[in-house]
Amino acid sequence: MSPCATGGGDVTRLQDWSEDAACRTSDSEALFADGAGQTRAKAICTGCPVRAECLADALDNRIEWGVWGGLTERERRALLRRRPHVASWRGVLLDGMAAHSGSGSA
Repeated sequence: MSPCATGGGDVTRLQDWSEDAACRTSDSEALFADGAGQTRAKAICTGCPVRAECLADALDNRIEWGVWGGLTERERRALLRRRPHVASWRGVLLDGMAAHSGSGSA
């Protein structure tokens, strides 16, 4: 089972986005790799249609292990340290995506 389907939190909400995740058919051990394996795991996230939702769940739920939304546990910890007052990463990431996708249509 992939990390996108095993993360804890609100199971219904997880199922909503995890069904579309690029990692849904991946070997879960590959997504919880060390070293060079993390680079391969992050590549699975490239182009994933629910990457932001995955990362938001990992950040909001303080998931400590594995690659989620294209970030390793170390990268997520650093992000959480830089932005300790964010109440909802889901809101931050999805608002950012909406703003970014709208910027090219001006």
